[in-house]
Amino acid sequence: MKVTGTLAAFMTHATTMSGDRRRGRAVSVETAGWPRAEAVVREDGSGRVTINGQMVPVYRESLGEARSEVMRLIMEYSTSIGLAIEVQAQGPEGPTGLTVYPDGSVVQDGGAGAAQAAQAAMPPSDPASMMPERSPGPRAGHMRHSAPDQVPGGPAGAMPGAMPMSGPMSVPVPVSMSMQTPMPSPVPTRLPEYQAGQVPSGVQPPAGPAEPQRMSVMGRGAVPSSSFQQPAQGQGPGGPFGGSAPAAPEAYGESLFGPATGPDGGRRDSRRSFLMQDRLDEPATQGVRGVLARVGFRVRPNESERAERADEQVVSQHWPGPRTISIVNGKGGAGKTPATVLLSAVFSSHGGSGVVAWDNNQTRGTLGWRTEQGPHEATLLDLIPQTEHFLGPTAQLADLAWFVHHQSRDRFDVLRSKPMALAHEQRISSEDVDAIHAVLAKYYRMIFIDSGNDESDPMWLRMIDHTDQLVVATSTRDDHAEAGALLLEALSNRGEHMAELARKAVVVVSQSDPKATPADMRRVAQGYRSLAREVVTIPFDPAMVDGQLVYRALRPQTRRAWLAAGAALARGF
Repeated sequence: MKVTGTLAAFMTHATTMSGDRRRGRAVSVETAGWPRAEAVVREDGSGRVTINGQMVPVYRESLGEARSEVMRLIMEYSTSIGLAIEVQAQGPEGPTGLTVYPDGSVVQDGGAGAAQAAQAAMPPSDPASMMPERSPGPRAGHMRHSAPDQVPGGPAGAMPGAMPMSGPMSVPVPVSMSMQTPMPSPVPTRLPEYQAGQVPSGVQPPAGPAEPQRMSVMGRGAVPSSSFQQPAQGQGPGGPFGGSAPAAPEAYGESLFGPATGPDGGRRDSRRSFLMQDRLDEPATQGVRGVLARVGFRVRPNESERAERADEQVVSQHWPGPRTISIVNGKGGAGKTPATVLLSAVFSSHGGSGVVAWDNNQTRGTLGWRTEQGPHEATLLDLIPQTEHFLGPTAQLADLAWFVHHQSRDRFDVLRSKPMALAHEQRISSEDVDAIHAVLAKYYRMIFIDSGNDESDPMWLRMIDHTDQLVVATSTRDDHAEAGALLLEALSNRGEHMAELARKAVVVVSQSDPKATPADMRRVAQGYRSLAREVVTIPFDPAMVDGQLVYRALRPQTRRAWLAAGAALARGF
């Protein structure tokens, strides 16, 4: 077998041990023992394999590729020396112990199989029962045989003089070994596959005790797992004639950190698919780790940055069908408009286009005042006469640019109300709300609605009928917080749809007053815990007080808080 460069260092110890055996020197388990390996794999695709004190680093593109490379190195080494290897593996799921055999089979037994194989390979103390020296032959890897006849004076498969191994022990191993019963013919390392109960023509299954022994060119060891039991002749599948014997890992079998999958697919649900791809962590970008990453070191992000990336992934999703989110509170100044703008910006910045903010307010809605104006002054009053056209087959998305105002920095659109007009001049009916919503749902994937303060207005009630997710905006002021709480309690008693909206609601508590303390924020947030699904707090930020609202102009901690609010909202879809 050709030894690769990465295994050259591993082979030094094995070559010395094999040479000592050939020259007749006594080799003890204490000094030689059985091969041990330590394997570590990480989510970023890096890892290492350490055998006999020699470490080989592993760098791959994914966790799955790193596992495959680690297993390949260990199997190559096991095959090259013809011995079972105890593997202590550490992965993202935690530690586990394995035994890797020269035939490519892997048993998740805590690594005890290698010790048992080494113990069984020790010769008996009685010279009459010692095994003969095998004739030289090709080192074809691990051969599987049936057990020899029972040794006199002990049970089948037991070796006289063998002792349980609770730790290292010194047992001399002479070169010349004999055995009273002849060794059965070896079975090929790559086992043929047959149907359950079938025996190929001209092949006789070996008879013997129920517990077979593994044979290798280096010695003899008992199989440590009951999954390799050999049934009697004519009794269903087993050993080399059925499906219960372990197959080479190329087909199926134990993964480095997971259970085996049989050929019948009975345990396929627990097998890790080869088609699954691990999500790779990009190098850190924040703090000291980010500085190290920018100068060339591959440094993983800390827990805080990983949590932020998880929230970004949540808000970046696209769901089947449009989603309508209404931002509500019966009191003015509670923070509905900032919540509408900044939540729209969160989803459009991370998830792409297809987001619109709609000012559904009868009484001087300020959404248009707090956002960027396009090259026109159109409002929803101008769109209503055109709804039939936009719902028809000849309409185009680009035509909506005559009626909505695109936010060039935060990448979403705004459908304004007309705050300069009196309420009776822009009275909108429930049917108008239906028509506007139908148009926006046809051309946008997410609709954020900034609502008015009158919860009895037909315009407000129809908005609720179209809502998929409710957001209650409030400040730390007691009247704002109480108005939002009363609204949730009222919705809980207004039918199944409104009760469900209240139960799944997200509450956003903004520190609009710079004099408010963290204790005030916690008090208001705690008061909503029993009323809503999630509560998110937003720190004070001067960029939220007056003027146009731009997500990128906020402080980093404020942007992070609004991202958390968006993720809480997305988890309700």
